[in-house]
Amino acid sequence: MKKKKKAISAKSKPSQQKSPRNLNAQLLERQILTFLKAHPEQSFTSKQIGALIGIMPIVSNQELRATLAYLESVGQITHLGKGKLQYTGNSSQITGKIQVTRSGAGFLLMEDGQDIFIPNQSLNRAFNGDTVRIQVLQRRRRKDGQPEGRREGEVLEVVERLRTEFVGVVEQGRPGQYFLIPDDSTIRFDFFIAKDKLNDARPGQKVCVKLLSWERRAPEVEVIRVLGDAGENETEMHAILLQYGFDPHFPPHVEEEAAQIPEKITDAEIARRRDFRQITTLTIDPYDAKDFDDALSFRVLENGNYEVGVHIADVSHYLQAGSAIDKEGFHRATSVYLVDRTVPMLPEKLSNFLCSLRPNEDKLTYSAVFEMNAEAQVINYWIGQTVIHSDYRFNYEEAQEVIDGKLESPYYQELTILNSLAKKLRAARMTKGSIEFESNEVKFVLDENDKPVRVIRKKLQDTNRLIEDFMLLANRTVAAHIFKLFDNPPLPSVYRVHDLPDPEKLGNLQKFVSAFGYTVDFEAGNDPSTHLNELLRKVHGTPEQNVIESIAIRSMAKALYTTKNIGHFGLGFPFYTHFTSPIRRYPDLMVQRLLTQYGNKTYGVNQTDMEAQLRHCSDRERTAAEAERASIKYKQVEFLEDKIGQQFTGIISGVIESGIFVELEENLCEGFAPAHSIEDDYYVYDESGYCLVGRTHGRILRLGDSIKVEIAGTDLRRRTIDMKFISKNS
Repeated sequence: MKKKKKAISAKSKPSQQKSPRNLNAQLLERQILTFLKAHPEQSFTSKQIGALIGIMPIVSNQELRATLAYLESVGQITHLGKGKLQYTGNSSQITGKIQVTRSGAGFLLMEDGQDIFIPNQSLNRAFNGDTVRIQVLQRRRRKDGQPEGRREGEVLEVVERLRTEFVGVVEQGRPGQYFLIPDDSTIRFDFFIAKDKLNDARPGQKVCVKLLSWERRAPEVEVIRVLGDAGENETEMHAILLQYGFDPHFPPHVEEEAAQIPEKITDAEIARRRDFRQITTLTIDPYDAKDFDDALSFRVLENGNYEVGVHIADVSHYLQAGSAIDKEGFHRATSVYLVDRTVPMLPEKLSNFLCSLRPNEDKLTYSAVFEMNAEAQVINYWIGQTVIHSDYRFNYEEAQEVIDGKLESPYYQELTILNSLAKKLRAARMTKGSIEFESNEVKFVLDENDKPVRVIRKKLQDTNRLIEDFMLLANRTVAAHIFKLFDNPPLPSVYRVHDLPDPEKLGNLQKFVSAFGYTVDFEAGNDPSTHLNELLRKVHGTPEQNVIESIAIRSMAKALYTTKNIGHFGLGFPFYTHFTSPIRRYPDLMVQRLLTQYGNKTYGVNQTDMEAQLRHCSDRERTAAEAERASIKYKQVEFLEDKIGQQFTGIISGVIESGIFVELEENLCEGFAPAHSIEDDYYVYDESGYCLVGRTHGRILRLGDSIKVEIAGTDLRRRTIDMKFISKNS
């Protein structure tokens, strides 16, 4: 076993630590502090610091470590654990974004992943997502001088509120006293509503309120919008959108501006574009889609190769930077897809009409056109603005029937060749390290009142993957194209990046799957993607597949938008961006504009401003995903409302001290069975084994186990499903 290297720390108390104050040491101190000041939110090991400021091997490792220990002792730098050091500059105060959990505790989010824990009593009126200034608390040190326990802090002030509007249910306390019970589970207190601030809202109604002040014990709010009676579908879906900051309605001035956009495509505009209107062009989308932002053209070239055009709605032609629509689109940053509705990023005139690639209409597009051989190898490509005319609109199921020979179509040859090329693109991608997680999404069948009557698993077909693989080809080609236009230095661009997984999380995954009898090796030097794919192949079709895939996904870094390209680990691409969905994703629109600017040799792009824009887009993407999950959870609860007392087979999907989370096999609804509902024994939580262990009989309930449960209760307001453990399946 390798010995762990000791982290840098002062061997004596800070007040007793002596400085290596010769001239060389002072120069070294200045070099180190200058470097760390330039990267205030990042942390580095001593080896990284030595290499990045270029002092090795001129300065010995001993001298470097002594200087770093001195700087730490006088408070200029802070030791974060795992040998990581960060600039603090005589102050242990840090400003950043806080994440509050359902337990009520918070974390100040740090770029290096070493988040600072904020106890509930130290939040000082901060809400989830607020920008706060905190005081990092002094940690006790062990005998070897290293800090003990995780870093903790307390909020000194809220620098900026993420939001000042909240959603919840009005309740009446004593006569004349009214309160808002927030929907947001991270807020563990009620808001006070003065009687004259109710604005006609009644107890039992769901409302949107605005924060007025927080001078007293409870925050004071005013009702600004009455959404309707709690529990009604329209009310609840509207509440979910507002809770996560998405308004289903566009401001009047934005709609007015959209109405003024000319619909006619001029001859002059067509003349300056490459014309694909005579080439067979198809769209393939979900049967209920309204915005068609991508199309594929296909033809056989004289040399026997294939020309495949990936055509994307040219939103940049219609949406001028800085316009009212553009500002609103950036604010939203993404469309949101709830169970029963879509809230678009752009007004309907753009998203469903002008920019939607509807069949039998001329449309303006931005295209990546590929010449490919029969092995799906790209011989050459072209990127530019085009005009197309879609010949036919397929849905996924219909196109699949054509490929399978179950439905006659004049486009059989185009679809089958495109499908063959897509499969070869996919195989090549997998060979180069792309990780293939199987989608496990659900779809609700709703009645005329939007009540769920059936839950079905979405099944990926070849046609879904066909579109996906050509979109991936276009995205990575555009990313590399912009990078290589002027790659010394590269021009600022939009990248969709996915960092390498954290070794510690991979180690936890390795330990977790071993409980199911799987062996996977994530030791240093091994390619994690190869071993992840091997694991995914082994668990495919097993009862524990969903659980293991879920844990594997959690071990991955989160994909995000940035100007700093580090590649996309999950896809195995050195260059990747989002170019193919500008109707519903703002970064794709940014890429279209960059292609035009750089093509016109206009290079005045501010990278700092762009990075801030992309950070906003990443945040909104995550928030939209949370809203979508909330709507799914609501419909799952609603689906099981009339099934109280019925029994189902499920898989244990999570284990905590107080009980088990269970995902039902039949409909993928997830609920919670408290440990006290398991009547055959008293169960104790074993954290290392991800399981509950019966104290008397030793029976084990662990992640992935198949069990039988009874639906004990549902709560639409809390979006929770209560279950009772019945038995473990053999």
